[in-house]
Amino acid sequence: MEVTLAKREPLVHSNDEAAIHFEETFKSNVKALHAYAYTILREDGAAEEIVQNVFLKLWENRKRMAIHTSLKAYLYKSVYHESLNYLKHLQVRRKYMEEAMANLRQQVPDEAPDEELQRQLGEALSQLPEKCRTVFQMSRFEDFKYQEIADKLGISLKTVEAHMGKALKLLRLRLADFLPLLIVLFWR
Repeated sequence: MEVTLAKREPLVHSNDEAAIHFEETFKSNVKALHAYAYTILREDGAAEEIVQNVFLKLWENRKRMAIHTSLKAYLYKSVYHESLNYLKHLQVRRKYMEEAMANLRQQVPDEAPDEELQRQLGEALSQLPEKCRTVFQMSRFEDFKYQEIADKLGISLKTVEAHMGKALKLLRLRLADFLPLLIVLFWR
């Protein structure tokens, strides 16, 4: 089934005509649809993504669908529903993060989660080999670039990269329980 306009003018005549008509439709509607999505979402990047998704679905389904209203009305309705779905998804993510934080607080009732994270980080760092720990601390706590670390320690850039890879792997394993907290801390 072809996508059709209200007057039953086929949107797809041939591949070239379809692409030309689609491009014209996109260019003539994208700014207004983006503005509409932005009024719902109040987030520029999300609004842009929503509009792109609507046009992508339109293109992918162009041969299987029929539009019984005007194409413009269909696009606005699609943007509206995609925006609502996006907001619902954000609510689910927020609820998950709140539950994860509550679970983390229950696991560590006597200490604040960030204090426990600091303690666990200190323990994990103490288990690293000395050079590996030094490289990690210079990179993450003292903001040295890899080349600067290599120069200061008299080792190769590849060795610095290897030490960082080893440190990050161990820390990921040791701090896996704190992942929700880390996400919340860096997400704010």
